[in-house]
Amino acid sequence: MFPELTEEYLRSNSPVKQNVESYNKFVEKGLQKVIEAQGLIEPQIEGMAIKLGKIRVLRPGVVEACGSPPRPLYPSEARVRDLTYSAPLYLEMTQMINGVEKKAEDVFIGEIPVMVKSKLCYLNGKNEDELIRLKEDPRDVGGYFIINGTEKSLMTLEDLAPNRVLVSREKEKELVQAKVFSTRAGFRGRCTVDRTKEGKLSITLPSYNKALELVMVLRALGLSDDEKIMDAFPNLPEIRNDIMLNLETDAAKTKKEALQIIGKRAAPGQPEPYQIKRAELLLNRYLLPHIGVESRDQLAKAFYLCHMGERAILVAYKKRPVEDKDHYANKRLKIGGKLVEELFRYAFGFLVKDIAYQMERANVRGRKMSLNAIVRPDALTERLKYAFATGNWVGGHTGVSQVLDRYNYISTVSFMKRVTSPLAKKHPHYKARDLNGTHWGRLDPNETPEGPNCGLIKNLALCCEVTTGVEERPIEDALKRMGVSIK
Repeated sequence: MFPELTEEYLRSNSPVKQNVESYNKFVEKGLQKVIEAQGLIEPQIEGMAIKLGKIRVLRPGVVEACGSPPRPLYPSEARVRDLTYSAPLYLEMTQMINGVEKKAEDVFIGEIPVMVKSKLCYLNGKNEDELIRLKEDPRDVGGYFIINGTEKSLMTLEDLAPNRVLVSREKEKELVQAKVFSTRAGFRGRCTVDRTKEGKLSITLPSYNKALELVMVLRALGLSDDEKIMDAFPNLPEIRNDIMLNLETDAAKTKKEALQIIGKRAAPGQPEPYQIKRAELLLNRYLLPHIGVESRDQLAKAFYLCHMGERAILVAYKKRPVEDKDHYANKRLKIGGKLVEELFRYAFGFLVKDIAYQMERANVRGRKMSLNAIVRPDALTERLKYAFATGNWVGGHTGVSQVLDRYNYISTVSFMKRVTSPLAKKHPHYKARDLNGTHWGRLDPNETPEGPNCGLIKNLALCCEVTTGVEERPIEDALKRMGVSIK
């Protein structure tokens, strides 16, 4: 790239601006989204619940041992005194007794680490002279955290795109597999449609370890007639042959029969009403949750499964190529804000369980229910700090949070633009390590380590920007209004 262009770009853009922007988005929208997904805390006490409202984040502060009022905490002081640069969280909680709401209270629920130079940080928007006065390097790019006085940076994680159908040939099992990583509110489940070499189609879904016949699942989801199932697929001879074969070998003929068979397999030896309830729970909650988790979403799931089956059949007959997993359109990068949101959702789940337990305990002992006494802020704070300090993240990832490389300025910026792949370095993933044409302009082709991590650890290009994502629903609604068929 021309040096003048690079200089001009870097004058108006920070090399790590996507980290700061994603963290700001998490503070503005992500925190509240996690609270709204929970909505209520319902302990095992009849007629009692806690309704959750707005969450409020203050600026970083420190309370001295002498008990003086909180005062502002700046990054330079956090480094020198081995403190965590974090901000207090306050959540609006309302006790509900037999449906009657009491007065809402603003309760302190814990602290969350603050990214340096984000909108919560005192250094945000400061000029060169002000930064020097605050004992900071004016050229410091920010985008990292200070945990117990140590500067920690979050690695950008590379992952396969969620909610996207990818078709591959599994040579070992001799089948063609259409899979989708269905993701909804922190839950990620792998749903697949498999086609054997004989032409039989089956489905696998999370929380149930055996394959289910595709046609039987379609009947259970509402496509009860053979004609409806045939009409859901394109009128191509290869596809019609496979579907007719599957219709002939199907044991169920109605929706009720299909639910009974699925229920018997999922909960053997249980009463029939329980088995049917269990089958419906599997189909609603665990099958393609990104489409929806209500009974009204079943028909949409059925058509989505038909689309997956169609893709698998066309690949099996070599009418369509398999998807390239290493194409960057099939990848997503999890940057700072998304990683912190996943961690906060996990830690907040523990806080909710702890609040419910404390309420049950107070009820058994006949004590007065005081929200400030019931909520233990350490339950949230300690889990967040532990993950940042050790790098052990949600989903079994390790090394997500690492000590910032301060060898020199260039190594610091390079370290913060690092992209790590979840693949194990011991396995010979030759294709995953190769340079792909879609890396052009996005990833640096030269900067990757020698040895076992070659190609698995990459670096973003100097002028590469990562978008923080948008809500899908408004775009889907706009496309439907325009009459665009989403397929």
